[in-house]
Amino acid sequence: MKLSAIIPAQNEEGSVRGTVERLAATLTREDISHEILIVNDHSRDRTDLVLDELANRLDAVRWLDNPRQSGFGNAVQTGLDHYSGDAVCIVMADASDDPEDVVTYYRQLEKGYECVFGSRFTKASSLTNYPVHKLILNRAANRSIQLLFRLDCNDITNALKCYRREVIDGVRPILSHHFNLTVELPLKAIVRGYTYTVVPVNWSGRINGVSKFRIKEMGSRYMFIVLYVLLERWLSRGDYRRQSATDQEPVKEPKGLPSRR
Repeated sequence: MKLSAIIPAQNEEGSVRGTVERLAATLTREDISHEILIVNDHSRDRTDLVLDELANRLDAVRWLDNPRQSGFGNAVQTGLDHYSGDAVCIVMADASDDPEDVVTYYRQLEKGYECVFGSRFTKASSLTNYPVHKLILNRAANRSIQLLFRLDCNDITNALKCYRREVIDGVRPILSHHFNLTVELPLKAIVRGYTYTVVPVNWSGRINGVSKFRIKEMGSRYMFIVLYVLLERWLSRGDYRRQSATDQEPVKEPKGLPSRR
């Protein structure tokens, strides 16, 4: 099973090299077949030069420019249109995610799960330098979503998640252009009947660069996605739930953009 790690990167010249190098070394050490696909999201710094250097030096690394409008969700969607693996893991460029957790996710997929989600808020997790105001809002939002959907996961907004290819195909079309994609993908997957597990993960605040997450801009977008999927759950009568293997129609391959090596 080949794993594709998609890393959206906007103005991450100070962080993305270390993120990619650590992830590549960890996956190679664990003998996991992989590619690392970075999506340059309209960066205005030297991120593209760093990505060129990484792609030229590391065989598993390639990168694309995001042809859509700038936005975390748009950048991830570009990656989802062009990844080559049997499964995909979304990883942050700012080095906040632990590469060892990506290995843990992969091992859970090997056990047969179709989605793997992480929680930064368990006794076995490590959380470092998380801003207090974001922490308060995070816990309130996640608790609300957890109650609405009766979830086992208490950190559905965490970006680090892993999906088999059939899940990504099954949750399209994707609506989110920004960070609300971190909620859309897992909620759709759960409502549409894909299997998942939740594992503890580690998270540390960025050292370089500036966070792209804007709380004031994201509240209404998160609410829209949550209500959209909730209405699907209540009103669709299962029309969008996964089909059996014999009923599925073949998925058309998207037209590719040239990748940078």
